[in-house]
Amino acid sequence: MPELLSDILQPSPQLALFDSHCHLDLPELWPEWQQHWQQAQSAGVKGCLIPAVQASAWQPLLDFSRSYPEFNIALGIHPWWAAQHDETHLVLLKSLLEQHQSQIAAVGEIGLDYALAPETFARQQQLFEAQLKLAAEFQKPVVLHHRKSMVQLLAEIKRQQFQYGGILHAFSGSPEQGQVFVDVGFKLGIGGTITYPRAAKTQAAVRQLPLSCFVLETDAPAMPLSGFQGQINTPKQLALVFQAFCGLRQEAPTDIAAQLWRNSQVALGIS
Repeated sequence: MPELLSDILQPSPQLALFDSHCHLDLPELWPEWQQHWQQAQSAGVKGCLIPAVQASAWQPLLDFSRSYPEFNIALGIHPWWAAQHDETHLVLLKSLLEQHQSQIAAVGEIGLDYALAPETFARQQQLFEAQLKLAAEFQKPVVLHHRKSMVQLLAEIKRQQFQYGGILHAFSGSPEQGQVFVDVGFKLGIGGTITYPRAAKTQAAVRQLPLSCFVLETDAPAMPLSGFQGQINTPKQLALVFQAFCGLRQEAPTDIAAQLWRNSQVALGIS
């Protein structure tokens, strides 16, 4: 693999990268979003999914994607904000899915976070179940948040017999843990985690599982890469995630980039 990332990113349009999880609308990035996106494009990032984390972001994201259709969006309630939402927000989400089906690529970011206080678990579960049902009703994939909750997420997906797949965001598990989500139709979101030496399990998953299992992400402004701790993450860093990913694979970078782009399109039902 060439030493300079520009050596492999610029010569061929096949090396276009897709950031499958970038919170461009959050305050750390939003004031200078155009600059961040221009820098990302210069680094080879040509597509992006912006997932909402709470209801207050839904209409602004819809308005934004109407003006900038090159960005894909997902609408959902993140488990960190579960306590701030009730049934009226689920009614609103259903209404928006009905009105803007072609604009909304996925339901997300949704999921379960069992690193939070145990008293939040029941409400998290209620919201996750309801949003997964809405995704099935509108035949949309989902973008899943998880911490210490992959078993519970998988159980609910199987209980509902959810068939529309999506992305397991910020995957950081073993090949075996990844495979069970691939088996039910999900792609594994790979980000800055693989740049850390301690991420042996996830690096093993990237090496061992088929290339068709993966998509790339930054989770900007969060999840900084190794060597960038304490800094705001930005979508241009996807180029470095790609470089680290290529270092774990045997295929040529051009083939890897092309397959990862296809994986993103398949996972989100876009083209």
